[in-house]
Amino acid sequence: MAPAEQMGDSKGIILFAHGSRDPLWRAPIEAVRAHIEHAQPETLVRCAYLELCAPDLSQAARSLHEAGARQLTIVPMFLGTGRHAREDLPRLVAALREQHPDLQIALQQAVGEDPRMTALMAQIAVDPTTG
Repeated sequence: MAPAEQMGDSKGIILFAHGSRDPLWRAPIEAVRAHIEHAQPETLVRCAYLELCAPDLSQAARSLHEAGARQLTIVPMFLGTGRHAREDLPRLVAALREQHPDLQIALQQAVGEDPRMTALMAQIAVDPTTG
């Protein structure tokens, strides 16, 4: 049986972050990507950035689409839902849906608003040595 990406029905994840001119800023986002790729090698994963560095959301979606993804999940790697997640991201996702009508695109909430993440951040704040 052919791998999912060759069959054209694989799932893709885009880790969407703000971006920075400082290349070291990307390290945590890229580490999340690497964790997903290691744990679920059948899942296609790309990082995308709103500004100041590449790839942008459209480029990441195109890359996943070309690799065979037909289901995309966009994960805002923000601690909260500020203006970028509330206004900019929905516009970008709407444009993606127009550009790629054959893609199923799901948009998750900002990771920082997930109760599991807030609990983990609290745990780290109280005891930074565990982990």
